[in-house]
Amino acid sequence: MLAPDASSPQNLLRPRLPKRFTIPIWLQGMTMRVSALSGFRSFLLGVLLVIGMSPPASAQSVAEDPHVDAQIELFSNWLEGQIEIRGLPGIVVGVVSGDDLIWSQGFGHADLASERLMETSTRFRMASHSKLFTATAIMQLREQGLLRLDDPVEDYLPWFSYQTASADDPPVTIEHLLTHSSGLPREASSHWTDFDFPTADEVRALMPDRVAPFSPEVRWKYSNLAYTIAGMVIEEVSGMSWADYLQQNIFDPLGMSASSIDRPDPMMATGYGSRMPDGSRQVFPFVDARGMAAATGLTSTVEDMARFVSAQFREGARGDDRLLSTSSLREMHRVRMLETTWTRGQGIGFSVQRRDGTLYVGHGGGYPGYTTNTSIQLDSEVGVIVLTNTNDSNPAQIAQQLMETVGHAVADATAEVPETVAWDPAWERFAGIYRSRGGETRVLVLNGRLVSMNPWASSIGEPTYLEPVGDGTFRMIAPTGGGAVGEIVRFVEENGEVIRMVTGDSYSVRVR
Repeated sequence: MLAPDASSPQNLLRPRLPKRFTIPIWLQGMTMRVSALSGFRSFLLGVLLVIGMSPPASAQSVAEDPHVDAQIELFSNWLEGQIEIRGLPGIVVGVVSGDDLIWSQGFGHADLASERLMETSTRFRMASHSKLFTATAIMQLREQGLLRLDDPVEDYLPWFSYQTASADDPPVTIEHLLTHSSGLPREASSHWTDFDFPTADEVRALMPDRVAPFSPEVRWKYSNLAYTIAGMVIEEVSGMSWADYLQQNIFDPLGMSASSIDRPDPMMATGYGSRMPDGSRQVFPFVDARGMAAATGLTSTVEDMARFVSAQFREGARGDDRLLSTSSLREMHRVRMLETTWTRGQGIGFSVQRRDGTLYVGHGGGYPGYTTNTSIQLDSEVGVIVLTNTNDSNPAQIAQQLMETVGHAVADATAEVPETVAWDPAWERFAGIYRSRGGETRVLVLNGRLVSMNPWASSIGEPTYLEPVGDGTFRMIAPTGGGAVGEIVRFVEENGEVIRMVTGDSYSVRVR
């Protein structure tokens, strides 16, 4: 049996198909048993009415969109096939849109020996997803004025020293730690081989013997050791353990009640190694990350991770379920360090990559017996989560398939139609040739839109649109950031004739 039956307990709240209603994340922690989805739907609608709310418009549109259901069916069948052909133990997936967990489901088994099925409440070791929480904690302390990203690490940890790549290397800063640009070694010891992770005291003791392969900012180099040090900075500045800090400042505000740090849990999936040639898989024991918890010690569920994903879309100042201000979130999601191949980059905590012209942020994780992946498309406010209990499942590839099927369908269903100013045929009078000391610009009417272009350029390139914004003014829309992109364009008229085009702070004279 590859997926839970529709009558199993985990499917009473969220049946596989048809999916006709979406549960806001903040209500998913409620525990109840119902005999049918229709009964729960009536109950939930009643709750919303009692507290003076109506279901989010985006959730309603997704729940009623047959294309989303079709893509869930398509992906589910593909994933069942992957579990069967690859002999994978189990997988839990989730799709988030804004504040809503649109769809989540467990496939396969959390434990093969007992035939315990995967559920959406099953816990997983999240491994390097921990780094997103460490980076968030640093940014919270920064917002409080307790540290700066460009502060040298040794300002907070006087014992922090290592063998530099060059004698004149600058000090490693907090930002270097968070963007994998410190040049520090990847690990602190042989813990991935012997599963014996060092304590905080042992990390401090081994630092003087660590040799940095690169100088700071020379190249992107992933480092669990760097995030271990970042966790120690958090503890030094906050006066709390890393686990306690996360509980108070991230888990509790978001309602992540199923998440923990390095704590055995009876609801955790059993972790399995890669499949051997004879088809067998090693069963891994619980592994405590100890002093490296800030790099890899998190345990969570698809529902709790959905709450964290939703927090990336919220705007405003920090408070309640807003972990950070809008500006801090933008900083975390922005590329700050590029891989040498220029195919992907690193924000603060978040990895950043462009795929088929679309930008995604997120993170993956690998731990003994577990591999996980989260991918977020910020513009559409859609995220996908893939949690697995084996080391050879390739969750990044599964997440990409999930995004390209269900994720894209959800994005289409929830896309806001932008308000536009209707085309006015009178604007055709603005078409013409304009010249300035910088050259010539031609304004054309193409398919009911004003377009400006440079006829003296060596190639036609992509058009620059003049989008109407009202009162006879326009905004320059261009694919790149050169020129006056995003600024207002207006036309000056005298005696009923257009004589000038003003673009931002410059102007050109109409010559024809």
